[in-house]
Amino acid sequence: MTTGTARDVAAQIRAAAEEIAGAGESAPRRARDPVNLPMINNWVEALGDANPVYTSAEAAAASVHGGLVAPPAMAQVWTMPGLSPPGDGADPLHLMMAALDRHGYGSVVATDCEQTYHRYLRHGERLAVTTRLDSVVGPKRTALGEGWFVTTRNTWYSGAEPVAEMLFRVLKFRPAEAGANAEPESESELAAPAILPAINADTAFFWEGTAAGELRVQRCGGCGLLRHPPGPMCPECGATEPTHLVSAGLGEVYSYVVHHHPPLPGKELPLVIALVELDEGVRMLGELLGADPAGVHVGMRVRAGYRHGAEVTVPHWRPVEEEAA
Repeated sequence: MTTGTARDVAAQIRAAAEEIAGAGESAPRRARDPVNLPMINNWVEALGDANPVYTSAEAAAASVHGGLVAPPAMAQVWTMPGLSPPGDGADPLHLMMAALDRHGYGSVVATDCEQTYHRYLRHGERLAVTTRLDSVVGPKRTALGEGWFVTTRNTWYSGAEPVAEMLFRVLKFRPAEAGANAEPESESELAAPAILPAINADTAFFWEGTAAGELRVQRCGGCGLLRHPPGPMCPECGATEPTHLVSAGLGEVYSYVVHHHPPLPGKELPLVIALVELDEGVRMLGELLGADPAGVHVGMRVRAGYRHGAEVTVPHWRPVEEEAA
């Protein structure tokens, strides 16, 4: 990590951004596979998109398209590099992230993605994508810590024709310093999350429950299936009239991870995030408090607790053994 005054650091970051932006678009990265029906089948099944012009040759032929097309929102799918991508030292986003890393801005969160589609893609087309640095804005003080907003622009080409674009913005930040080391005396004193969860018509009942000190689990009004996270339609019977039950809040650790790095605002590391299988049968994620990370194990009995913030109450876990002690 480099050192210097805040003004010097900011000047060096802006200079790096100007150099990277001045280099223009990266070299095209060619898709591994052409637009194809098997991948589209997987996509529409996962998203619940039943438009037949994507999968039925007969329906597509009778439509305004005159043949099969791909869902426009799949543009980025075709050029995904896979689980073990080769390094690309000339990628503008990679270069800018590395420059910010050198100055201590080591954490990242996506903040915005805006896509534009110029036309539908046809089966068999093979795309290529380029990236250029659009802007770097900062330093900005946010709830997560001081950081820089980095925006890149991806352009997808079929041959020489641009067919889709995406503005992708991330916040590259230095986490704020954690608060005092003292253990909070009550659940209500625990820090609220720096990033608030999305609350919509499907999930409002859950967050209303946590605010009331209840762990609510969605239950299908048709077949009675319990599920979490909640959704608008039962995956078992297709019913769209969900109800809920109030869980006893007891379960056991099904899996867990110990987080050591990067730093998180308002948190002392290491911390444990546990996937808990409730006694009612569903699994739910949350932070595990009051336990030595070295002593956490699969099968550990835990009970739900609640962190009351100004805007949202977030559930967490505590070992049952802690209560007995």
